[in-house]
Amino acid sequence: MQRLIPAWIDGTLQPVEKLRVHRDGLRHKAVSIFVFCQNQLLIQRRALEKYHTPGLWANTCCTHPNWDESDHACAERRLDEELGLTNVALTHVGQVAYRADVGGGMIEHEVVEMFVGHLASLVELRPNPAEVCETRWVEYQSLEAEMNEHPKRFTPWFKLYVQHHASKFWPSAKIKHIKY
Repeated sequence: MQRLIPAWIDGTLQPVEKLRVHRDGLRHKAVSIFVFCQNQLLIQRRALEKYHTPGLWANTCCTHPNWDESDHACAERRLDEELGLTNVALTHVGQVAYRADVGGGMIEHEVVEMFVGHLASLVELRPNPAEVCETRWVEYQSLEAEMNEHPKRFTPWFKLYVQHHASKFWPSAKIKHIKY
């Protein structure tokens, strides 16, 4: 079944098949979620079967809303689908737009609604193996150091978020400099 996501064609938001959106580099809606526990961010390594950026590290969760779905509902749905996380209170923290070549002839040209959630304590995750092959919790300084040392381990959008927009989702981060 085709998944239709909101994309702009000729300045109008329309339902467009997800793969076409990425192949044609169409500007489209997306959500990114950042879940924290004690100032550590939950990150995930994308499943090796993903059609773009397989095996790369990304923020907690990201996806595209379905055509008839609100951004907030999409964020809640995807946390459950990818990581088995439910009942996480999410706060909208802003919007980011970017365009990035993600390999394999695919382009992410997104207008991203960003959401943050906080957990009082670590919970058991149930990663969906079709989406996620590994998870871990990281502090900002170690993430920044790893991104500088091994930038190819991370998705283009996650590097962009950390380099240019960390203050939106990680206000307590002591941002130094990312050199990649």
